[in-house]
Amino acid sequence: MASGLNPDTVGPVDVAVVAFEGNRFNGEIVPALRELQENGTVRILDLTFVRKAEDGSVAVVELADPDVAEAFEKLADDQFDLLSDEDLMSVADGIATGSSAAVIVWENTWAAGLAAAMRGSRGELQFLERIPRDIVVEAVAALDAQ
Repeated sequence: MASGLNPDTVGPVDVAVVAFEGNRFNGEIVPALRELQENGTVRILDLTFVRKAEDGSVAVVELADPDVAEAFEKLADDQFDLLSDEDLMSVADGIATGSSAAVIVWENTWAAGLAAAMRGSRGELQFLERIPRDIVVEAVAALDAQ
């Protein structure tokens, strides 16, 4: 099994698409991702960049491509092909021309023990949703206003 991944003990896996209008990716997320991986919070499983030119043409850059491999060295030990070409084209369809997006797939290693315990007790996750940041900001502002 690659990189010690075991289906019985793997934590929940998330995918995030981070769009950069005007292709303004500056690399600031790299140290943050590296820190999360080094401290065991997540394990980066897949990372791909999608660029959409002004003429609508699409370029996909994988982490293993020489152009980005050095910048992202040690971020992902192995690349898992969890994202299909169709997935990446769907991402491209969702971003504006002249923009790019980072598509990041990570295992939530922090939750692996809880996920294994839930499976071990024959529990089945029925609902999971991330609360949008705007709603959290509004709730914090309302709390502060009290």
